[in-house]
Amino acid sequence: MAVTPPRLLSQPRVVGDVRATLGEGLCWSPSTGSLWWVDILEQRLYRDALGGAHDAWSFDETISAVAERANGAGLAVTLRRGLALFEPATRALVRLDEPEPERAGNRFNDGKCDTRGRFWGGTMDFAVRAPTGALYRFDAAGRAQRAIDLGWIVTNGPTWTLDGRTMLVNDTVHRRVVAYAFDADTGAVGASREWLVLPQADGHPDGMTTDAAGRIWIAHWGGACVTCHDPVSAEELARIALPTDHITNVAFGGPDMATLFVSSAKFELSDAQLAAQPLAGALFAVETDALGLAANRYAG
Repeated sequence: MAVTPPRLLSQPRVVGDVRATLGEGLCWSPSTGSLWWVDILEQRLYRDALGGAHDAWSFDETISAVAERANGAGLAVTLRRGLALFEPATRALVRLDEPEPERAGNRFNDGKCDTRGRFWGGTMDFAVRAPTGALYRFDAAGRAQRAIDLGWIVTNGPTWTLDGRTMLVNDTVHRRVVAYAFDADTGAVGASREWLVLPQADGHPDGMTTDAAGRIWIAHWGGACVTCHDPVSAEELARIALPTDHITNVAFGGPDMATLFVSSAKFELSDAQLAAQPLAGALFAVETDALGLAANRYAG
């Protein structure tokens, strides 16, 4: 069955005045009407409300992905070495499993929860050289299991198809989106296939999300755009041009879940590029006729 292309109802607008070194980790909070996001390399967590309020928290290490909790106050976040629980109101931090003691050069990168509340987080080589990335599944007790030893340099995603039978993960350096058979009940990961390869001119696939129609939205690092794709054929259905090269993540939010939030980075841009791209690192918002899905909460 053909998927209808979405319509874009506005040009991208800038949200707030932060210019992140490496913006990431977008997570809309319906209960507070605000967006959680992070600057990985500056080690900061942000919360931006539609009314303009802005809050920030600093950490002693990288923070890369965020999910609200289903059964407790606060957030589940990936820090450099693993998953932790963080209560913004009190700044209380409880570290959970740190599953890669033997991979000292790695850090956690992108991540999100599946429909059963398991947190999925991918790792990568901090120096962006070694193929040491893996994908981990954290249960409600915070215990990690290495779901896939990917052997990738940079791991991004995941997101899932609406039927829960496929998980998509990005092999960012090699410009590939890989689809894995997925069992939503058990969290088991099965056979893989190459779902999409971006042409060099389109940069590298970074963060992504699935909307309520099942379409897949992908941020393009080095490609200055977000694209929307058919979940079966991977055909491009829409493209949003952004005014800076390094686009890092996407998430739907807003009161009607029709606003697409887009993060970006100024990391690895030259002085000349930064001068030409004054909005590098900004958080953007685009109105669409697509509806997003509420972010799954961590079961712990």
